[in-house]
Amino acid sequence: MTKIHVVAVAFGLSLTVSFAQQPTARFDLLVREDMFAGFFDGDEEAFDRAMALCERRLAANPDDPEPLVWHGAGLMFRAGRAFAAGGREQGIAFNRQGLDEMNRAVALAPDKAAVLIPRGAVLLSAGKEMPDGARAREYIRIAVEDFEKALQQQQPFFAKLSMHAKGELLGALADGWSRLGETEKSRVYQRRLIAELPDSKYAVAAKARLENGADRSPMTCLGCHRQ
Repeated sequence: MTKIHVVAVAFGLSLTVSFAQQPTARFDLLVREDMFAGFFDGDEEAFDRAMALCERRLAANPDDPEPLVWHGAGLMFRAGRAFAAGGREQGIAFNRQGLDEMNRAVALAPDKAAVLIPRGAVLLSAGKEMPDGARAREYIRIAVEDFEKALQQQQPFFAKLSMHAKGELLGALADGWSRLGETEKSRVYQRRLIAELPDSKYAVAAKARLENGADRSPMTCLGCHRQ
């Protein structure tokens, strides 16, 4: 899987889950189709349109966390493309700016699932693609913390969410904790997937992890609208 596709899948996970929260101003609905078209289909015009929308919103309010986290994710996507094309310095610059924007978005809205989940999803996928090391573990640690906070925020209505929304979030937590070596914490979420989503792809994946702790088959993006 390329770095570009990793970020695309990660963000598909993030927004699938965040749609489940009680909507206020649904910025995601304005930007997601164009952003997904860029991520998954290579549609430059659509991707540029999505980034321009984020930039207009940020020009009006630089502290608006939702367009900020989307824009940061878009920069991470650009970083992946730059690295793939051999543009290491440009890739580093995009990566640094994207991280800075996502981190600032979370600092502005530390308890908002629509901001926490996108950063967590991008960092979890990035951490999984890196060689095992301190930086990769730090990305995964931050991602897991974001998902845990998002789960707390969604707890009052979690039972009413779709199978996909529940599966993606619980699966991300199970996978993230496992990669941090926190076996028991991972198993808590694996068991939840089996108990709460029986006969689903998520339950099958969780059972495989419980039976074989070394299993690294996917636990998320099991029903994304684009593959």
